[in-house]
Amino acid sequence: MSNSNMFQKLDQIEARYEELTKELSSQEVHADSGRYQKVAKMHAELSAIVEKYRGWKQIEKGLSDAKQMIAEADDAEMKQMAHDEQHALEARRETVERELKVLLLPKDPNDEKNVIVEIRAGTGGDEASLFAGELFRMYSRYAESQGWKVEVLESSASSIGGVKEIIAAIQGQKVYSKLKYESGVHRVQRVPATEQQGRIHTSAATVAVLPEADDIDIKIEAKDLRIDTFCSSGPGGQSVNTTYSAVRITHIPTGLVVSQQDEKSQIKNRAKAMRVLRTRLYEMEQEKQHQQIAAERRGQIKTGDRSEKIRTYNFPQNRVSDHRIGLTLHQLTEVMDGKLGPLVDGLVTYYEAERLKRELSDNGDGGGKG
Repeated sequence: MSNSNMFQKLDQIEARYEELTKELSSQEVHADSGRYQKVAKMHAELSAIVEKYRGWKQIEKGLSDAKQMIAEADDAEMKQMAHDEQHALEARRETVERELKVLLLPKDPNDEKNVIVEIRAGTGGDEASLFAGELFRMYSRYAESQGWKVEVLESSASSIGGVKEIIAAIQGQKVYSKLKYESGVHRVQRVPATEQQGRIHTSAATVAVLPEADDIDIKIEAKDLRIDTFCSSGPGGQSVNTTYSAVRITHIPTGLVVSQQDEKSQIKNRAKAMRVLRTRLYEMEQEKQHQQIAAERRGQIKTGDRSEKIRTYNFPQNRVSDHRIGLTLHQLTEVMDGKLGPLVDGLVTYYEAERLKRELSDNGDGGGKG
């Protein structure tokens, strides 16, 4: 997007923002709660970009004043002050223009969605299952700090207190936008509690973060489903209860199978299983779309690849490293306690910059406004 096109678009956004501001204060909109919520949401979405654009305009005014002072001032000291002000404002303007370009990038349609997180123990046996459980605790703590709600949909415990697999729904504001880069292989390096020689072992767990699909995204026909019910079973395979509360749903066209037995109620298990099924079907649909993207782009969008080793957690050195962005923190204890902010923010900043680079290389970049 050239700068002239960008400022034209920003003028349109500001005009729309002002219209929405007027609507929010009108009695007619206040009387209709559904319309009020819709207008308030649109107003909130535009506020960050309008605020940034108005800041840019203030910088432009400051630059104009500084140039005028340079032209008119007789005093050498005043002239120098005006020159310094001009240089500082020009640097600030460049930063703000870059931030505006990022804000104008097309939004990921899934960013606002809730997510289904699937964590599975990988290589490393018992140690991998313990680590999978710790990853779930890490994400739960982070969710708590963000004011999100975590609901376990399905879990399979290991014999030593970890988890072989856990599937959970996380609900709240912009959950997918913050967690979407967590998909992949998470590797742990530490001395297991059972290790007598003090040797460091390497284990792994896989994480998949899927945007939770709703009825609008994925339509599921009743005729495409086979639903079986059975008795819930415990870790050793013994029957936990004698009622047929556990549910297995098979999606016939794709062969996808989802089982759910955590709840005592068959209705609740069925509802949970349908949420997971709908989300997995949505992921398959997205995967098809991704495969249609040109080959040279595939390397740039591999952030959701579950087979990609994305992060290493080294306990002896209290170190966590994200291999995609070259970020290493010696704060592993804090990270495992849910303080994921530096990693999440670093990933978002990196991938936004990558998208901006692509956008500029695709469209070229022009000169300033006017």
